[in-house]
Amino acid sequence: MGDGQRFVFVSGICIVLVHLLIKFKLHFLPESVAVVSLGILMGAFIKIIESQQLANWKEEEMFRPNMFFLLLLPPIIFESGYSLHKGNFFQNIGSITLFAVFGTAISAFIVGGGIYFLGQADVIYKMTMTDSFAFGSLISAVDPVATIAIFNALNVDPVLNMLVFGESILNDAVSIVLTNTAEGFAGSDVSTGWETFMQALGYFLKMFFGSAALGTLTGLISAIVLKHFDLRKTPSLEFGMMIIFAYLPYGLAEGIKLSGIMAILFSGIVMSHYTHHNLSPVTQILMQQTLRTVAFMCETCVFAFLGLSIFSFPHKFELSFVIWCIVLVLVGRAVNIFPLSFLLNFFRDHKINPKMMFVMWFSGLRGAIPYALSLHLGLEPIEKRQLIGTTTIVIVLFTILLLGGGTMPLIRIMDIEESQSRRKNKKDINLSKTEKMGNAIESEHLSELTEEEYEAQIFQRQDLKGFLWLDAKYLNPFFTRRLTQEDLLHGRIQMKTLTNKWYEEVRQGPSGSEDEDDEAELL
Repeated sequence: MGDGQRFVFVSGICIVLVHLLIKFKLHFLPESVAVVSLGILMGAFIKIIESQQLANWKEEEMFRPNMFFLLLLPPIIFESGYSLHKGNFFQNIGSITLFAVFGTAISAFIVGGGIYFLGQADVIYKMTMTDSFAFGSLISAVDPVATIAIFNALNVDPVLNMLVFGESILNDAVSIVLTNTAEGFAGSDVSTGWETFMQALGYFLKMFFGSAALGTLTGLISAIVLKHFDLRKTPSLEFGMMIIFAYLPYGLAEGIKLSGIMAILFSGIVMSHYTHHNLSPVTQILMQQTLRTVAFMCETCVFAFLGLSIFSFPHKFELSFVIWCIVLVLVGRAVNIFPLSFLLNFFRDHKINPKMMFVMWFSGLRGAIPYALSLHLGLEPIEKRQLIGTTTIVIVLFTILLLGGGTMPLIRIMDIEESQSRRKNKKDINLSKTEKMGNAIESEHLSELTEEEYEAQIFQRQDLKGFLWLDAKYLNPFFTRRLTQEDLLHGRIQMKTLTNKWYEEVRQGPSGSEDEDDEAELL
């Protein structure tokens, strides 16, 4: 069975698992936690079958890091950038960048430095400085999928929600770049540690800003192309162009030795902010729902593989190494969140209070990216690679199951949810990401402003300043198409025609005859 067939095999199992979650109404459980748990059960079942020599599924269980970085990760990262709530994101861009870049670097240095010095003191397994920093970098990637689901269900402070969500998006790309930087300098023959540090810093800055610039440039080019080449009457071609522009920055960046993940993230943010509003309403909805579906399937595959890896991965477990790594991860997260939040409060109108700081620290879950990066590290000897992989899996499961499971009780105890959510019965809490994606179309992603309406809106918004003012005054009008009344009428007719056509097909059913009883039952 080839890699493509294995991918289809596991994808099919993952889709079945998600269907079961929805079927049995397990809304009280974040789907990431549920899929990891089901992956563990599936891995145990496969292990029992193999022990009885009834089948051999070793190849199907193996997780290929190249498949993750080429097929699974790009849709997840692009969709994260594309579905950002732009208003809150750009209003908090300074805080998010500080947490994601400097905070991640602080966490990586604390974890990596702690592992190195504890190893030198013979307290834990001894590792080189570059290997320690590589592990510190990969384990600093946060993935609070379960936490965000709980935030949305309980309607916590939208600023807290955006700080955690925005940090996790940029943090993933920063963590990957830091890990690649450490890998690139493994075995370096530079004479002094200071020279190595300066070269590593230069390499990181080149990767970060070069990749971000490439992704931003690609996104702006896509906006200009779809603004001046009107493809709104051919939604299929329009959608195809968007898919090409979505994956283009990843291929370009990897081809010139930059970070494809960083490039595709910034491309997603820019394309969502400008290019998306040059599309027809049909393609806007199609793009939004397609990205959500593909990204969710990719996330589900990765979390299922994570559960399977407990039984399929060749492990090397050292209790002292695991315990110290968990302690260092928690300390690194604390040194990241609390001092930086205190510093930011001098410049923020909406202060980050101690309760918010504690929840941000507690929401530092680890997920798919640390797991995949740990398999991608080319460490020697093999026992070191196995130790890093096993420790990463334990930390990921510890944070997802323990911290992710404890987030809702913590929020209720600390009383930071909105009063309307506080009155909800627990049975009303819905943590299903799938159902929410299927039921919601974000109104901010459906552009219906004419030139005059847009100018009137900007005139009323006198509170805009900095980048928001520059964007509203100059960038947005330059990169997006302002609609005429004729364009709005055509878009509404197109949507109404497609909706009526779909309704008629559903109403007639497979036999082609209308059935009023079936229609009443459907309604």
